[in-house]
Amino acid sequence: MIRVLLPAHLRQLAQCDREVSVESEATQRAVLDALERQYPALRGTLRDPGTGRRRPFVRFFACEQDVSHEPPDAPLPEAVAAGREPLLVVGAMAGG
Repeated sequence: MIRVLLPAHLRQLAQCDREVSVESEATQRAVLDALERQYPALRGTLRDPGTGRRRPFVRFFACEQDVSHEPPDAPLPEAVAAGREPLLVVGAMAGG
């Protein structure tokens, strides 16, 4: 099981707890596919539905490392795959 921590606005949309678990391979693409299957309200919020690319203001962190720009099929760290550490979904901020 992969543990995923969601920010408040996505928890409200999906009507779920802060931490959810999904059954999937340990890659970004597989985890996001499983997350969208389990919580259909999240479709299109994390990735563009047409291209599958990460939304600009969404970031993914694993083991305190930003993995947002890693290839979607690259393996996540072993601690995330084993369920010891969660994959964090974070809404990035911009402004000036």
